[in-house]
Amino acid sequence: MAVAGQSVLDALLSLALPALVILHLIIAPYTKVEESFNMQATHDVLVYGTPTTDIYHRLSARYDHFDFPGAVPRTFIGPVLLAGLSQPLIYLAGFRHAQLIVRAILGCLNAASLLFFRSRVEKAFGKPTARWYMLLQASQFHVLFYASRTLPNMFAFALTTLAFAHMVGDPRTVPAGRCRVVIGLFTYATAIFRSELAILLTTTTLYLLVMGRTTIRRVIPAFVGSFVFSLLASVPVDSYFWQKPVWPELWGFYYNAVLGSSSDWGVSPWHWYFTNALPKIMLNPLTLAFLIPYALFNQSTRLPAQSLTIPSMLYIAIYSIQPHKEARFIYYVAPPLTAAAALGANYVFTRRAKSVTYAVASFFLAGSVVLSFVGSTGMLMLSSLNYPGGEALSQLRSVIDMTSPSPDVKTVTVHTDVLSCMTGVTLFGQLSYPTKPLNPASDTVSFVFDKSEKPAMLKTPGFWGKFDYVLVEDPGKVTGSWETVGVVEGFAGVELLRPGVDSAGGGGDLESGHSKVLGRGALVRRVREAARKVTGGWWIGPRMEPKIRILKRLRAAPRKEVTE
Repeated sequence: MAVAGQSVLDALLSLALPALVILHLIIAPYTKVEESFNMQATHDVLVYGTPTTDIYHRLSARYDHFDFPGAVPRTFIGPVLLAGLSQPLIYLAGFRHAQLIVRAILGCLNAASLLFFRSRVEKAFGKPTARWYMLLQASQFHVLFYASRTLPNMFAFALTTLAFAHMVGDPRTVPAGRCRVVIGLFTYATAIFRSELAILLTTTTLYLLVMGRTTIRRVIPAFVGSFVFSLLASVPVDSYFWQKPVWPELWGFYYNAVLGSSSDWGVSPWHWYFTNALPKIMLNPLTLAFLIPYALFNQSTRLPAQSLTIPSMLYIAIYSIQPHKEARFIYYVAPPLTAAAALGANYVFTRRAKSVTYAVASFFLAGSVVLSFVGSTGMLMLSSLNYPGGEALSQLRSVIDMTSPSPDVKTVTVHTDVLSCMTGVTLFGQLSYPTKPLNPASDTVSFVFDKSEKPAMLKTPGFWGKFDYVLVEDPGKVTGSWETVGVVEGFAGVELLRPGVDSAGGGGDLESGHSKVLGRGALVRRVREAARKVTGGWWIGPRMEPKIRILKRLRAAPRKEVTE
């Protein structure tokens, strides 16, 4: 019975990761600006295909990256892969679900890499350690939340996780063949998706050399072969889509490392990754404070823990020299560090009956996992409120009667401002596509977006008259006669309200009217009001504030002829 119960537990834990990734996707289905290139590129590959004649004209006329190229070129390898994998499912489900399907496929690919990593942990250290790995990994927020997001980092994440999986175990017994796989996978991730991973490739290779698991003679062929393959994959594909000879990650390296232009997006202190980002990513406070140090200093777990932590920590330390820092740049180290923590957790928990110290430590360990799940759930709920642009587009659809539109209305033109585009509006929302080969949803009304952002153009007389609706942060910039048909709120922090105190984020009516708050902002208001009735007026929760207004152009009523 005990064996059967453990098998059921293992099966449930294996299903937990992909299920949680999909759950995070469903609760927070919209995207942000960092994801936009890969999302728009996947859309364009799906909708417009890959022309073989008159290529420059057809690509430049339709593909979004010609109008919004970004700071540096990015690779199309990820979008082409997602478009190819998602096309059959989109054909079956309809194009209205295309964005969810695309993100779900990426999320499942990353979840599969984590499950492979877990299988390596089980093979090397046994099922109990693998269970602790799954519990710790599944209770972390950031990896689950970002697994389905089309960041370049998350395309690289599956490759780096597979690479780390081949390093799991006693470093003295890692076969030379696995070392070549590790170097190859890190090289692919570096040359195609994220150039900063050259640091992780270097730290890992140096570690394998120091441990005597490989030699320079073996490293050079493995690296050169993988590097050449990466170039043969990236350069032709990306030169085709950008219509010029280009290796995107070389541009990215030059822009960020040589020119130092990434600092234009913000600068953080050198210790930020260690004191801010890493504790949030790992989430469970015992992971960094106790479990990993314990695994590193405990005699029986020291060597395997070192192979999981040393390359990762060296990567973070060296990358900390770069002034611009974002948590997504170090997501790659979450699986190996979590596995090292699982070694420490299993060692403590299996000895809980041997002493009071182990029993108390096991109690706090189990409690920390529960608290991490609770914290991760709370972070998911709050993070889902950070996408007012996507929410505004969704609410715009509910404002317009899609099922019985006016007979003369076939297309609705919508201007989306910078904040809307940065927080969820994507080309997948237009739904104005040819019926072949994708067979999109049969809505009789489609959307066409305008994303103009140049101040001079926005001030041009007659510019605003072209649109039926506007999604805008500041309605004062819109000229003409417009009606506010809805207000979408976004997360603005956590608030603590005492009895008799209204919310600073709009406990009462907005200037546009309480009834015009739409979507999740309205839901938060209802939950807050219901909770305060139960708690006697107390409330702790998200503070919401207006982010996007949905404006509808007022058309002049037709004049009636006067007859005598």
